[in-house]
Amino acid sequence: MMVKKPFVVLLAEDDEHDIVATNRAWQKHNIANQLYIVNDGEECLDFLRRRGKYSEPGAAPRPGILLLDIKMPRMDGLTVLKYIREDEELQHLPVIILTTSKAEEDRLKGYNLGVNAYIVKPVGFENFSEAVRTINLFWQLVELPGGKHEPHEDTATPSHPAG
Repeated sequence: MMVKKPFVVLLAEDDEHDIVATNRAWQKHNIANQLYIVNDGEECLDFLRRRGKYSEPGAAPRPGILLLDIKMPRMDGLTVLKYIREDEELQHLPVIILTTSKAEEDRLKGYNLGVNAYIVKPVGFENFSEAVRTINLFWQLVELPGGKHEPHEDTATPSHPAG
């Protein structure tokens, strides 16, 4: 079996505890994918569209997947998802909603907007960590959309390195 080169993962999350837990899970499971973190919906779109502070070459490598929280300041995750699916450059980006929201309305809206998966964040670090590991294993097996993704850039430095 050919080993695939790790793809970049973008996490859009405003909760500092969830960011720390994600970084810890990345380390615990030795996840090779480089993790970039943005803290609200506007910053997520800036990263994806390489605007503002992300306009420098290498500042925002194209992610292989987006882990998207719903409840964020400035622009919520469902609005971000709507913009992604309307953008010709981004519409095929795999998006996983990772949220505390158990609301049926949020889940239905997410799927109606074209989310690839909707996952309610498990309670407790061990459960959360296992969920992150499982998400990573699943996406290692999935064939990501081709053509629009760039290879992992060793020169790029994550905003919040996972290490």
